[in-house]
This record gives sequence, C-alpha cells and structure tokens, in this order.
Amino acid sequence: MDDKTLKVFAYIKISSYREKALKSLENGNKTPTQIANDADIRLSHISKVLREFKECGVAVCINEEERKNRIYKLTPLGRDVLEIFDD
Repeated sequence: MDDKTLKVFAYIKISSYREKALKSLENGNKTPTQIANDADIRLSHISKVLREFKECGVAVCINEEERKNRIYKLTPLGRDVLEIFDD
C-alpha cells in the first residue's frame, strides 16, 4: 500500500460523513440523494463530501454535464481506500 492511499484513508477516517459516504459508494454508482439516504446524512453535507472526494481522487462523476441526478462512482484509489476500511 502506498503513501497516497494511506494519506487519503486517514483523511476520510477523521470524518464520519466521509467514511459513511465512501461505504455507501461501495455498492455501486449512486446519485447524491441515494448516498445521503444510505448514509443518513443531509444532502448539503454529501455535496461537500463528494466535492472533496473528487479533489482527492476517490470518486468521479460519470455524467458531469448533467445538472440533476449526477452519478458518482469510486475510482481505483477509492476502492483501495475502501479495502483498508474492510480489513
């Protein structure tokens, strides 16, 4: 496991919102509303978390051009970080 993966893991681990959102994406591609419902977190918080995920390379939006119902999925880095949580 490389340093970047560990740093991103530590960054996500310090926030219960980030951790819950990451685990929600484990089960496939989702919209922010679906993630908010799965993680039991307000949508405004999920929007901030998803922005942070994109910045650190954990998740990507697969239909960025859409105004509504954007779909997010984990990147390979996001999957690597998720594996650490599962250990």
